[in-house]
Amino acid sequence: MAQLMPYLLDWANLLTRWLHLIAGIAWIGASFYFVMLDNSLKRPRKSEDEARGVHGELWAVHGGGFYCSQKFLTGPKGEPLSEDLHWSKWEAYTTWLSGMGMLALVYWLGAAGTLTDAKVLDVTQGVAVALSVAFLAAGWVIYDLLCRALEGRDGLLGIVVAVLVMAAEWLAFNLFAPRAAYIHVGAMLGTCMAANVFFHIMPGQRRMVNAIRNGLPVDPRPGQIAKQRSVHNTYFTLPVLFVMISNHYPMTFGHAHGGIVLAGLMLAGVSIRQFFVFRHAHGPLWALPAIAVAILAALIVWMAPKPVVADKAVDIGTAQRIVAARCASCHAEKPTQEGFAQAPKGIVLETPAQIASNASLILSTVSSGYMPLGNLTGMTDEERRLLLAWAAQPGTTKP
Repeated sequence: MAQLMPYLLDWANLLTRWLHLIAGIAWIGASFYFVMLDNSLKRPRKSEDEARGVHGELWAVHGGGFYCSQKFLTGPKGEPLSEDLHWSKWEAYTTWLSGMGMLALVYWLGAAGTLTDAKVLDVTQGVAVALSVAFLAAGWVIYDLLCRALEGRDGLLGIVVAVLVMAAEWLAFNLFAPRAAYIHVGAMLGTCMAANVFFHIMPGQRRMVNAIRNGLPVDPRPGQIAKQRSVHNTYFTLPVLFVMISNHYPMTFGHAHGGIVLAGLMLAGVSIRQFFVFRHAHGPLWALPAIAVAILAALIVWMAPKPVVADKAVDIGTAQRIVAARCASCHAEKPTQEGFAQAPKGIVLETPAQIASNASLILSTVSSGYMPLGNLTGMTDEERRLLLAWAAQPGTTKP
């Protein structure tokens, strides 16, 4: 059973990740659509629609048909509200629950290798998991309190929330391993997004629906708060999507200033999202994608690795000895590292040919400090220098 457990955990990881992706696509798609719809509404063409309470409408063509979407701010006038209302909520809840499942499978169960880094904070697995939970909970509580305190002051709130995210980045990099720090910032934003739906958007909409169906005056405030939180969610989306794919790119989270890298990439994402939001409401503002491109270009130049220079040539034998001692416990046909049923990403590093064919990958992951994972095998600085010197040499792709 002990040998079967890593295999079953791999399946659990795969299926949970797949569910997370599917639910996330559904949630993001609905969010993007409704933001676009809200910003594209025109005054109703028919005066009788305006008399019915139609605030705005959008005609669209898609899939061989024509659609007319109409928005009522406080429900229709002079007619009952339809009993057949579609509620967009389960996409958000499923995305968050599956994301928490992935966090538990990848980081909480393997805290010693993925969540913690002794060079950052040397704590036990239980303490690390407790810090992880506290980080996510505190992020939501502080964000929610700020939104309540600065209600109606959206510009100032936006600045304060940005400061909160930067502070969360700093804290995450002082609590967790670099890759886990990225994931926790994204998970904190995702938690805020799902909690916005659960605690504000859905309850506010239910109160409005109940008032309309009971013939009571409709308080517009819940709808205004729901709109504010929905707008926040759409700006959080692209930064969270980047974090979801960031674990494939150790050059980002493994950088000596990974927090600055993440801040820059998030700012680029927000600028791109703002371009589309602004475009729907007012037309394209090309300065926004230009800002995003400038940020990305600056990061590419700034993050470029410095050439590795060796005092003398390092042979494949030296590289193989280091890899065998520090990497092959995971990257083997039959891994001996606990928790691995197969080599990560199918990369096997047992023979000179296998090591040579992965020289560029070794160069990027070892130079960033990402590998060995959590440095569980204890690679020394000298071993890292020698392995990088070998990988940077011309001709290392040939054993």
